[in-house]
Amino acid sequence: MMRQYELVERVLRYEPNADEALLNRAYVYAMKAHGNQRRASGDPFFSHPLEVAAILADMRLDDATIATALLHDTLEDTQTTRDKIDSMFGPEIGSLVEGLTKIKKLDLVTKKAEQAENFRKLLLAISSDVRVLLVKLADRLHNMRTLQYMKPAKRKIIAQETMDIYAPLAGRMGMQWLREELEDHAFRWLHPEAYKAVVKRLETLREEHQGLIDDIQSALTKKLDEAKVTATVVGREKKPYAIWSKMERKQISLEQLSDIYGFRLVVDVVPDCYRALAVVHTSWHMVPGRFKDYISNPKPNDYQSLHTTIVGPKHQRVELQIRTEQMHQVAEYGVAAHALYKDSGNGSNYVAAPADSNAYRWLRHLIEMLQEGDNPEEFLEHTKLELFQDQVFCFTPKGRLIALPRGANAIDFAYAVHTDVGNTCVSAKINGRPMPLATALRNGDEVEIICSEGQQPRPAWEKLAITGKARSNIRRATKAAVRAQYGALGRLILQRTFDRHGKQFSEDALREVLGRLSQKTTEDAIAAVGRGELPSADVLKAVYPEETPPSPAAPKRKPKVKNDEEGWFGFGKVMGLKFRWPGTSKGKRDPLAGVPVRGVSGDLPVRFDEGGAVPGDRIVGILTPGEGITIYPIHSKALHAYDDELDRWIDVTWDLDDVNPQRFPARLQLVVLNEPGSLAQIAGVFAESDGNIVNIRMNNQLPDYTEMTIDADVWDLKHLNATIAKLRTMDVVSSVERAGD
Repeated sequence: MMRQYELVERVLRYEPNADEALLNRAYVYAMKAHGNQRRASGDPFFSHPLEVAAILADMRLDDATIATALLHDTLEDTQTTRDKIDSMFGPEIGSLVEGLTKIKKLDLVTKKAEQAENFRKLLLAISSDVRVLLVKLADRLHNMRTLQYMKPAKRKIIAQETMDIYAPLAGRMGMQWLREELEDHAFRWLHPEAYKAVVKRLETLREEHQGLIDDIQSALTKKLDEAKVTATVVGREKKPYAIWSKMERKQISLEQLSDIYGFRLVVDVVPDCYRALAVVHTSWHMVPGRFKDYISNPKPNDYQSLHTTIVGPKHQRVELQIRTEQMHQVAEYGVAAHALYKDSGNGSNYVAAPADSNAYRWLRHLIEMLQEGDNPEEFLEHTKLELFQDQVFCFTPKGRLIALPRGANAIDFAYAVHTDVGNTCVSAKINGRPMPLATALRNGDEVEIICSEGQQPRPAWEKLAITGKARSNIRRATKAAVRAQYGALGRLILQRTFDRHGKQFSEDALREVLGRLSQKTTEDAIAAVGRGELPSADVLKAVYPEETPPSPAAPKRKPKVKNDEEGWFGFGKVMGLKFRWPGTSKGKRDPLAGVPVRGVSGDLPVRFDEGGAVPGDRIVGILTPGEGITIYPIHSKALHAYDDELDRWIDVTWDLDDVNPQRFPARLQLVVLNEPGSLAQIAGVFAESDGNIVNIRMNNQLPDYTEMTIDADVWDLKHLNATIAKLRTMDVVSSVERAGD
């Protein structure tokens, strides 16, 4: 076990001005607090915080972080209190120790909902000070190094948690060496057979290629010296988990891997990186498609290097990384490198907050997502996606670099630029060519997002988007749009009800009776009326208790359905529909005209009846509590069920968009002769007439005939009638009728 003076001397070697008294005090206090406690290995418990402190000292962290490492288990495993830590070591260290104690209590491998919530707490704990994360990762590393002493069941849980959460977090923070070691330890216990097989094969290759690394290293050094490029060449073998994961990902054997050995060329300045690259590429053949420039386009975790693969000495494929010493420090220590020391000429100054770190900005972005209150399980899913996935780098037309997870599309790009850009985007140009918003992006793409002020995100975009930011914003905008639609509809229903009784509707009067209606706000009450959950007559009775609702025996009739523009009060639009109320002329008393109602899906309050409706049909809407508005053709037999429910009838008319035409649903009932190829002939009619079959159902199969239902999308009534006429001329079709006729 490391002695007290050894730890202090290790810290003083890289920080001469470190607080020796603080380190000595923390060492002695932690050793006494843990007393005779033992670890599962039988070693004194204090050996663990001491090893954690040693790991952090190797990372050249400040004295407060080293003291925190020594004390990080005292709050949970001893009688120490937060007040005691504060009084002896100050509130800064007390806060760090308490943050680590909270993290230790989290179970990150449990059922999904609890895991998601605990992961949120983990990120919140480490977001206030990145040193909490650094100590936690060092703590996890030492625990993984001694995992063999744990019981098998516990061992597997800790290994899975490490693989799922802590190793990716270390990688996302740019601490590559730490990620690799955590992954290897976890791999060893999660897949012991695979681990043994890879390690055994590496030992065999090491014997077969004995001296190969030295030979390649010498050849590279000689070529660089001849070109007068000063560089340190270091060769290394890939880690077992990195090899295994690549075999899994590419479905290849170990013998097929071409980059088991990698070499790092560390130079003095950035121009030498490109000079060294020129030497390598002019001396040996480059493998096409294997060059990447992460110097001009750094990774989101601040990683910078030139990557290339050559067919090098002895015809061996060699993977090369070329970087400066400063880049190497960031590549190895990541976010910790930003919290280390910057040479000022006379010594080193500690930089407590890595504000210039892209990795830390990513962490703050996740915290913003937490504060927006997304579903915990969805947050966990999206965060894991961003932790694990490789990146693609794209550009705005002005040259701004946007980093996205691999597989992201133009929708994700738009939201990465700005939330308002995503919410109003209508199309995209990728490398100057108009492309669908769902187009997956590739490295180097230039993406221009076309926006329109009147646009709102479509609910279907949520399934297309990859990033958590895009999905959460689409979901939020959709919910706001739905609420606005129900609110606008509810306001119209209330105005009509109050007008019918000669009363004036006002939100001030409604506010006074919210308690009687069991509603919190006027917006809630109006939206409840729009959803059909709160009858408008109940609102009228609450505002005007003396008013008598119409007698149930009073005659009721359907509202008149019109398809022209005369005498209609505009409400809004949906999939080519306008909602209108009878009784006023166009242009008069029209406070809600133009309220947008977009899309027909399960998330929005408007949908078509099963039988469908197409432009050219006279249509009507029926309000259903909890479901919204259902559109029916006026000839639909289903409307008879609502003959005596006047308040549920809403008049609608078509409002088609000539710029973006769309098909509409219609249902057909067919009797078809049982002959080979009959279904193909029917499908051919729809294809030739530019229709689209959505669903086919066989209702009744007889020896000679089959009764079937076809749901199809067509442009309008003329298109539908033409399709029906074609079907009726076919020999295999006995009859065709539109459902509901």
